[in-house]
Amino acid sequence: MYEQISANKRRTALMMLLFALLVAGVVVAINYVIGFGTIGFVIAAVVAGTASFFSYYSSDKVALAMSRARPADPTQYARYHNLVEGLCISGGLPKPRLYIVDDPAPNAFATGRDPKHAAVAVTTGLLEKMNRVELEGVLAHELSHVRNYDILVMTLAVTMVGVIALLSDFFLRFMFWGGRRSRRDSVDAGPLGAVLAILGVVLLIVAPIVARLMQLAISRRRELLADASGAQLTRYPPGLISALEKLRADTTVIDTSSKATAHLWIESPLDTETGHAGARLNRLFATHPPLEDRIKALKEM
Repeated sequence: MYEQISANKRRTALMMLLFALLVAGVVVAINYVIGFGTIGFVIAAVVAGTASFFSYYSSDKVALAMSRARPADPTQYARYHNLVEGLCISGGLPKPRLYIVDDPAPNAFATGRDPKHAAVAVTTGLLEKMNRVELEGVLAHELSHVRNYDILVMTLAVTMVGVIALLSDFFLRFMFWGGRRSRRDSVDAGPLGAVLAILGVVLLIVAPIVARLMQLAISRRRELLADASGAQLTRYPPGLISALEKLRADTTVIDTSSKATAHLWIESPLDTETGHAGARLNRLFATHPPLEDRIKALKEM
């Protein structure tokens, strides 16, 4: 288990590096294709650096705001607070900030940049539909994301993917409306310049897709580890197994669900029901491994 956590941290660092390189590639492509020169490169680098800084320190606030989460009152949601406190004592973790999402669909997510700056949010549907043991299993899963430092890269992905998509979209539109290099500039640059310009445009087009695929990889490989870590934290795998079975049987979709934050939740909040509009695409770009596989893995522990 500890070897897996160490490997997970190494993959997290690698993924953050890849995100940074992708942003840098987009910035370089923008600068070359549009032809702003050194000044343009400096402006784009400052924008990218500011966006990365904002992502690190404020991405959890963005995720909570997008989900319309509100602080959980300690009196009104005493069971929620008590279970988290007990699990934190058992796992040697500081207690995260606790939030509520007013939604009948059962679900939960964790966010933040480290255990000292973490937050856990659950829906009202989860509190209503799960018994104490099942709720404890779900909360242990989310706290495992905190303990395993999954929350940093998973939360950064929310804003980093958005930054890459916005930069690419803005400058492609800018080029379309006449902001690209003139024909004379392209000719003066020679064949190599033309090739580089084409590669720059291609990168601007595919960068959001690559960022999205990286986001999927981030989530999928961490859910199974969080399941195992959560079961280890409670020392009672049947609790989380029963919770996942309830989630599998429930087809309610979260009203505030977003593709940008889908990978944070314990189960994908997007509609995957056969026959529904967009369901096939949501299944194709699923942010989570199938619940059947997760349940099977827990039963084999």
